[in-house]
Amino acid sequence: MSITLLIAEDQRLFRQSLRLLLERERDIRVVWEAIDGREAFEQAIKLKPDIILMDVDMPKLDGVTSTKLIRGCLPEVKILMLSVHDDDARIVAAVQAGASGYILKDADHAEFLRIIRLTHQGKHVFSPFMPDGFARGVVKAMDEAQQPDDQPMAQLTERERAILSCAAAGQGNKEIADRLCVSLDTVKTHLHHIYQKLQVSGRVEAILTYLSSNKV
Repeated sequence: MSITLLIAEDQRLFRQSLRLLLERERDIRVVWEAIDGREAFEQAIKLKPDIILMDVDMPKLDGVTSTKLIRGCLPEVKILMLSVHDDDARIVAAVQAGASGYILKDADHAEFLRIIRLTHQGKHVFSPFMPDGFARGVVKAMDEAQQPDDQPMAQLTERERAILSCAAAGQGNKEIADRLCVSLDTVKTHLHHIYQKLQVSGRVEAILTYLSSNKV
């Protein structure tokens, strides 16, 4: 079975070149190329890829925010962050938001493939060229992110988390209903339950609770 993969990268040449390289492999299938963080979120919800290669620095929604939203909706999807920098503090924030690992953009083809395949197997692997001190910081962030979740979000059902994640991405009730293939009344009912469970007065407070619970 192929590893389905979504590439989120705003630089066209790098994105298209990466797709060409990856699709030479029999066990990898690129299902979408997103040019910004919002498109990455929307297509992740629609396509549910196994892995997302997520650039840290993108327009509309940066990679960290997009990672947080996707993981809120699809906790089973694995996200690998891409960056040109070997000590980008945003990588730590992305790992805290649920990213599975990190690849430097100047890694060679074989290294990309190795990390993608090991990540698909459930292992946490990082580009071997990052500084030791930074690597330790990433691992620490990952350990913290894997601690038992006693935050308010833990009270919500998977559907409620999906709706709140869409709301945090700036989508209105009609957009959420269309995105999740449910009725508008269903969305409104779920939002009412979300507000009760989080003990907030409305949409803005619920979104703020969601954002703070993801430690980003």
